[in-house]
Order: sequence, then C-alpha cells, then structure tokens
Amino acid sequence: MSRPTLPDQPSTPQPESANDTSFAETALKLGGKSAEEARRTGAIDRADDQVEQLFLPQYQTVNSPAHRAVWDRVAPVELFEAQPQDTPDDVRTVMDRSLEVVKRHQQAGTVYNAEHKISEAVLRDLGEVGYWGLLVDREYGGTGAPFRSFAAFLTQMAMLDPTIAGLASVHGCIGAVDPVRTFGNAEQKARWLPKLASGERLSAFALTEPCAGSDLTALRTRAVLEGEHYVVNGEKLFITNVVPGRTIGLVCLIDDKPAVLIVDLPDQENENFQLVKYGLHALKHTYNRGILFKDFKVPAANLLKTPRGSGLTIAYHGLNLGRIALCANAAGTMRLMMANIIPWAKFRVTYGEPIEKRELVRRRLGRLAGLIVGCDALVAWCSTLIDQGYRGEMECIVAKIFGSEAQKEAAVEFYMKTHGGRSFLHGHNFGDNVHEYLAPCIYEGEGEMLGMAFFKSLVKQHGTQYFEPVGKALAAAGIKKPNPMNPAHLWALKGAMGPYAAWLMAQYVTPRPSATLPKLPEKLKKHAQFATETLQTMPLEISGTMRKHQLKLADRQCRMSELSGRVQKLLTMLCASLYAGRQDNEVIQDAADVLCQDLTRDFTGKRPSDKYYRLVTRLGERIADGGFKSIAGIEPDEILMKYEP
Repeated sequence: MSRPTLPDQPSTPQPESANDTSFAETALKLGGKSAEEARRTGAIDRADDQVEQLFLPQYQTVNSPAHRAVWDRVAPVELFEAQPQDTPDDVRTVMDRSLEVVKRHQQAGTVYNAEHKISEAVLRDLGEVGYWGLLVDREYGGTGAPFRSFAAFLTQMAMLDPTIAGLASVHGCIGAVDPVRTFGNAEQKARWLPKLASGERLSAFALTEPCAGSDLTALRTRAVLEGEHYVVNGEKLFITNVVPGRTIGLVCLIDDKPAVLIVDLPDQENENFQLVKYGLHALKHTYNRGILFKDFKVPAANLLKTPRGSGLTIAYHGLNLGRIALCANAAGTMRLMMANIIPWAKFRVTYGEPIEKRELVRRRLGRLAGLIVGCDALVAWCSTLIDQGYRGEMECIVAKIFGSEAQKEAAVEFYMKTHGGRSFLHGHNFGDNVHEYLAPCIYEGEGEMLGMAFFKSLVKQHGTQYFEPVGKALAAAGIKKPNPMNPAHLWALKGAMGPYAAWLMAQYVTPRPSATLPKLPEKLKKHAQFATETLQTMPLEISGTMRKHQLKLADRQCRMSELSGRVQKLLTMLCASLYAGRQDNEVIQDAADVLCQDLTRDFTGKRPSDKYYRLVTRLGERIADGGFKSIAGIEPDEILMKYEP
C-alpha cells in the first residue's frame, strides 16, 4: 500500500515500569477515585500511549492537524487540505469491476440469500474481481489501494449497497487484514494475507463481550498456553461477518493482559466452538453472531506480537480506518436518501402543488446536501492524513461522529418526514432500514463517549505539562482544596505553577498571527476565517475549564462533551470550506456554505437570517432540478401506493 509503514521498533514487547502511570491515572488517584478505577483507566491510557509510539513523532497526536489547530499559535491550514485522488489504474479496475458485480446481482435479484443475508455468490464474485484484497499489499495478492482511494470508493459502493460497502470495512479495516498486515510477522503475513486478499477467507474482529464494550478493561475471555496451543474460554458478542468471515482477530486475556490471536474458526460448530444467534434489528443483511469458546485450541504461532503494548494497541490501531469508512458509507447512504426524496417530492401534490415547491422540503434538500458535502470533505481529509502517515485519532473521531449523526438526521428529519406515512410501509427504504441508519451512532464507539476521548486527546499534553506537576505538588503537601489566598498553599505550588503562569501570560500578551488561507470563494473564506480564529480562542477556555475543575474534571462529562463538540464543529467547518473551495461546482460550494452557516449558528446560538433561508431553499430547488450531479445514475425505489394526480 502507499500508506507509510510504521517506524522500526523493538521486536519484543517492552516491560511496563512500576512508575509508568498515565496523566489520567495520576489525576484519578489524586482526585480520590478508587484504586481499581484508576488502574483500569490507566491501562486504557497506556494502551493509547503505546499506539502513539507506533507512529513517527511528526505524525503522532500532538502534531496532528486537529491538535495543532487549537494549541499552535496559528492553525496549520495546509494540513486541512485533502489531496486529490490518485488511484492507480489496476486499483480503479478492481473498483469498477466490483461495482459491476453488485449491479449485476441487483438486476438478477441475487444479492441476498434465503435468509436475506448477502449471498455467498456475491461474496465469491467480489473476491474473484479483487474486492476483498483492496487493502492487502501487492506482494500478498492484493492491490494495495491508497486509503484515500479506498475510502472514496466505499461511498460509491454504498450508493449501490451500504451493507456490501460496510463489509469491506469490516474485512479490511477492523477485521483481520489490518492487524495482520500491521503487526504480523513474515510467516503470519504469508499464511493469512493471500487468502484474505482472494476472499477465500473473509474476516471479522472479536472484541466486544457482554461486559466489555466501551470499557475494554472488563474483558473476560482468556487464553492459557498449554504446550504449543492456547486454550481459549469465554464469550464474544456483536461480531459482524462471523459466519462467512472464518478468520477472526480475537482479543482475549493472556497472563491477565489483553492480546490478539488470529483464529481460523471451524466450518462447523462443535463442542469447543458455538455461534450464539439473537435477534438484531441493525445489520440485518449480515451474519452478526456471538461466539462461545470452551477449551478451544489455537496454535501459539497465531499470537500477534506488538513492538510496544498489548492487544488493546492492536485493537485501537484499525479503529481509525473503520471510522473513516463509516463516514464514507454515510455519504453514499445519504445520497440514496436524496435520490429517493426527489421523485417523491415531485410526485406528491398537496393543495394543488407538488411539495418540492415548498420551502420546508427545499430546505431539507439543501441541508441534506450540506451534510453529504461535509462527509465527503472529512473522508477526503482523514484518508489523506492516513496515507501521509498520521495516526489520525482525533480527526477520525470527528469524521465518525459527524457521519453517524448526519445520517441519523438525514434519515429521520428529511427522509422520513418528507415521505410521511409511506415511510413505514413494508418495502419502503426508510421503514425497512431505519435501524441501519441509526446504528452507526454506536458503531466504532458511541458518539458522546468518543467525544470525550477526543477531548482527552486534546488536553492530554497540556495537562501532563502544566497540571500534573500542580496536582503532585498538592498531594505532596497534603492539600486537597487549594486556596489561592492561603500563603502556605502558594508556597507549596511555587515551583509547579511557574511554567503554567508563563504559558497563561503569553496567551494574553502575545498577539496571534492570522492563518494563511488558500484562494477561496468569499462565501467560504469567511467560514474558514471564523473557524481558524475561533479555534485560537479555545486554549484559554479549555485550560480555564481544567483549572476550574482540576482533579474533578474526569467527572465533568457534560462539560467535556460540550467543549469537545464545539471544537469538532470548528474543525468540520474548516475542512468543509477548504474542500468545497477546491471544487469547480457551485452546488457543492453552496452546500458547504449552508453547512458552515448551520455549524456557526450551533456554535454561537444565533437565529437563521432570511438571507440564509433564501440560500438553502434556492439550493434545494437546484437539487430537485438535478443539480446534485453525484446522485445521477441512482435508480430510485418505486413510489409506494401511488394515486392519480
């Protein structure tokens, strides 16, 4: 693949020092949390640190565009500009043939089997044209697609079938492909990657357990080494693609530490391995099952070893790719919604006039276009960063949250409300797929939980550099509630407070230069300026929040979520305005303008102006007349319960 390889690291895991405590763990201990909560949070924080060490320093989170846009003296605008797609011809051929496979099966009515799951014929035919090997390196039989190309392609596939697009992400991003190609040794890569590339073996990732979802420190599945095999006991839950995907990445505990085993599941269940079936409204066209292991043997040679860290390091690595893929899928799915809204809006007549003439419907189409362009912009930006070698943790969280929330809004506020009661008829795209539209808010991390993870990444360096020394000084002096009017407290903090006081003074007295923006249409330039200038005001507010709540900040989830959301809105505005400014398409530029105005009002609390309503409704009118070119070719569903005009 063109994605830069990870830096060379020691070949064996490095032992953790007894004093190797994270900022979060230290804060929780000083804040009076239980030793168990501090230990668990510290384990997650250290796993995050270990993932960081897999990337070159210039590509780690503290040097990422999102982090620097807040904490640098001037926002690095050039890092928010997505690179154009540069898809090799042979990769493009695989993509085109994959689309043709799906179209052919749709026309033949053979996409789904008798259980209404993606059929084996579709999976097999996609394998024959190279679909499953897009993210596998060429030396192992794949095509090594740049992730920038792969992510944009998922949007195209989602316009045909979002489930098939999602399976490419399950297989290549969060399934076994990424763990093996990133962490596997030469023998492991040679053993698994060719079969994963051809589709002979599809993959899944077994992480979630009944007690371990957002809290991955609660893992219970264990593997014990006995001779040349690990013996696995435990249960996994919500594992997508586990029936056709017989090669899985299994996260389990080995010697009480998370680890990852690549497991080739038997073709048939037996006394050591069973699948758990349950009713699941979402992912209805996939095989989502639980797994029960009872004295299940896995060769010891199947253990993936990390240069630093544990199995959580491996688990976290692929999630960022999956988050971009989710946003790409949302961009395609929302195009399907738009393509189905327009014919209905032209057909449905109320009070003698088609509803596509109504302001509210036109506003919905205009707003929907803004959400689609926002997803396109975030996908292009984040996948560019991945190809350049960035970890992309903060940026991919922004894409995941925006994409999933945009799809939810589009489905309920625009698709459902425009189609009215027909939305709930059997055979209607909304009624039949509503759970598919809502579930991404949970996939790859629930949105608000991820928002707090974003905030933690945003404040981690600042907290470690300035607040952790203060906390330790307070603890050493036995001070639980510092009082700035108490001379003894000031004396105890005299050394620790100096660096922070200097930083704070610099924020007030040192002028910040304006960010250098590329040439943009004036309507988009003002949004980019607002985003960069406002991002530069955030350090004082964020640091002030940390100073106010001090060691109790970990309990202020609502405040962390709110601050995180505001920063994410600004980053999305900057990304969308720069992306649209490079498009020679007025509809896309107007859609980005609508989105940025909406995000600005969310940030400031101001009401929409009449000028805004004229913009968004004119945009909706142009879209209804065929102005959103990227939905051309989508065949809308038949209008249900037609009536004579």
